[in-house]
Amino acid sequence: MATSDDGDSVQTEKDRKFVEALSRGLDVLRAFSHGSVILGNHDIARLTNLPKPTVSRMTYTLTKLGYLSYNAQLKKYQLGSGVLALGYAYVSNLKVRQLAKPYMDEFARQTNMSVGLTCRDRLHMIYVENRLPPDASLLRMEVGLKLPMATTSAGRAYYCASPDKGRKVIEDAMARKYGPESWPEKKEGLDRAMEDYKNHGFCLSIGEWDRNINSAGVPVHLQDGTIMTLTCAAPSYVVSAEKLRSTIAHQLAMLAGDIESLGV
Repeated sequence: MATSDDGDSVQTEKDRKFVEALSRGLDVLRAFSHGSVILGNHDIARLTNLPKPTVSRMTYTLTKLGYLSYNAQLKKYQLGSGVLALGYAYVSNLKVRQLAKPYMDEFARQTNMSVGLTCRDRLHMIYVENRLPPDASLLRMEVGLKLPMATTSAGRAYYCASPDKGRKVIEDAMARKYGPESWPEKKEGLDRAMEDYKNHGFCLSIGEWDRNINSAGVPVHLQDGTIMTLTCAAPSYVVSAEKLRSTIAHQLAMLAGDIESLGV
């Protein structure tokens, strides 16, 4: 069994096509998404729950391939240019990102909010695009930034739009990650989001990810079946929760429909 940093276990015992060594190598790379720029083998072993000898072999191989670079002075590793090349290839070839930009720019201008497009990575959402109003400098979400699924409008929109089976997998993984003390509160927020989604087609996060930030999120369904999410966010002193719920979130849902109509 391979275990992600989100506590999302992947059953591998009965899957003969599953390459466990590759899974472990990717888990080593994912360890750097915890916020640490540079990690030693001991750090990576702690974050991935992999044996240290396994980690040593993985970091050696990934360094040889250019996905990690080794700092001899610190005796630690950091992500190499190979990872950047893969990420850039994905983002630059994402058709919906290119087509949605002018729509997102106009929405940002009209609402004075940051507008983002995100995709799922296990129990997080990752920004693949972010557009700002012309005179705003707040809430600049860089491409590649990860957000927790449970407390953000982007993550909640993905959760609510997922089919029942997929949503159950997400719930089980979240329950393991947050444990009995924190999971009930997270589940309560997801249940509120589901009610909003069923009644209005959008999800909200009112100070739940960041107490000073109000945001709304809606799913974007691509033709290949992929679900992405469109989100808008602003400081609470710029956009109130009441205005977001009564007006802007509905406009965001309409924007998602416009983007889907582009046939991406």
